[in-house]
Amino acid sequence: MRAGIIAKKLGMTRFFREDGSNVPVTLIGVEKNYVTRVREVSQKNLKQVQIASGNIKVKKITKPIRNYFSKLKIEPKKKILEFKVANDQNINLGDTLDVNFFKVGQYVDVIGKSNGKGFAGSMKRHNFGGLRATHGVSVSHRSHGSTGQCQDPGRTFKGKKMAGHMGHNKVTMHNLEVVEINNEDGLILIKGSVPGSKGTLLVIRDAIKPKSLLVKIKKEEITEDSSKKEKKAEAKEPSNEKSNDQKPKEDKK
Repeated sequence: MRAGIIAKKLGMTRFFREDGSNVPVTLIGVEKNYVTRVREVSQKNLKQVQIASGNIKVKKITKPIRNYFSKLKIEPKKKILEFKVANDQNINLGDTLDVNFFKVGQYVDVIGKSNGKGFAGSMKRHNFGGLRATHGVSVSHRSHGSTGQCQDPGRTFKGKKMAGHMGHNKVTMHNLEVVEINNEDGLILIKGSVPGSKGTLLVIRDAIKPKSLLVKIKKEEITEDSSKKEKKAEAKEPSNEKSNDQKPKEDKK
């Protein structure tokens, strides 16, 4: 279990691989992530690591947070997050994390806030089919239909899918591949799209689902072992055929 880093979405482009194929990628800029606090939890063998990143003007920060960063001798940062990390991870107060925290070919999860779309109807928000657009339906083609019940219970339950505010929610994109890492410009190229618009702050962490780098490596090792066993079995088969051919000749003599 490792920590994650805070990064900024810069936009999208495409990346050409060595074989000539091109991949749609998202450009993510990574500024220095500072470790501002490390607290050990002895009962669970974990560390709680606090990381801060993202430039912000001093006048936009409250006085207590300004004093907190001044004690650490670090410029104030826009976003502060805390991660649960295994005790064996060597992370100390004052350390910095950059693009080299991840490797090319690794799978990561990207967390951010999706684009806000304002007030939306039920068809756009929940993918409803709407009412019939034929004779008999009067100016309610895109409505969501009935929402309540009769006299008992006589109300609309909480969580009913209706029209309302759409977007601007926390979204996690799982198992995105790290295609390229640019150390000079501090860029990470991630295959596919990530939530948010340009300039959105994101959280990047190791993938928690089976497509992580370790699982990928294990699968490759398993396939290599199985191919080696098949080759050995094919090499043994011709020797067995020769021995079987020789036996009937000895019987005839």
